Amino acid sequence: MFVKIGSKFDRGIGFDSMRMRNKPWAAPELDECAFFVRDAAQHMGKWHDFFKRRQPIYLELGCGKGLFIAGLAPKNPQINYMGIDLKDAVLAPAKRNIEQAFQSEGRELDNVVLLAQDIERILNVMDASDIVERIYINFCNPWPKDKHNKRRLTHPRQLEHYKQFLARDGEIYFKTDDDLLFADTLDYLSESGFEVISKTYDLHGENCPDNVMTEHEKMFLQKGIKIKALVARLRK
Repeated sequence: MFVKIGSKFDRGIGFDSMRMRNKPWAAPELDECAFFVRDAAQHMGKWHDFFKRRQPIYLELGCGKGLFIAGLAPKNPQINYMGIDLKDAVLAPAKRNIEQAFQSEGRELDNVVLLAQDIERILNVMDASDIVERIYINFCNPWPKDKHNKRRLTHPRQLEHYKQFLARDGEIYFKTDDDLLFADTLDYLSESGFEVISKTYDLHGENCPDNVMTEHEKMFLQKGIKIKALVARLRK
């Protein structure tokens, strides 16, 4: 399902740290939202019970403004989706984008949950009972300086965390614009016991009709930057 890739873009401080305008309405609106959870630790070990239907869970780490989940969840009622990010300033727009997508499909919003959580401490909110079949990591901060590499969401330290709740045949889907991060992630996965079952250095140079674009993906494409992508699963 994937293609071939390559590109570089100097993001300065990294787009995960892009300045977000303060949104006074964000926290109150999120706290009234039935599919948003601020104190996620109280559901640790019980996420499958949070949803209306017990079915496979797909997890997006760093969901941003929610365009990725908004593009998937309404069309896939047989999957439950979890989106994790830290700041209300992005989670509140995510909430609105997801609601709008379900309204457009004429569907009840019953297979999404958004969490406010630091992904580096994800084991504070998920454990081995919260099995997920798929993890999406889309355009995470590349943290290019060596002293910051451990903060990458694909670093072996993080991969070991994900292995605690990823199904034995579960998969990690990863997309990035950053050449170095992609190359390092290939090494990280191998080091952590994963096998890459598909990869591409130019996702949009091939026919990938199932690809759902994120906000940053659209931005990089407009700049002519190629998108790299892969799918990996644990080696048996």
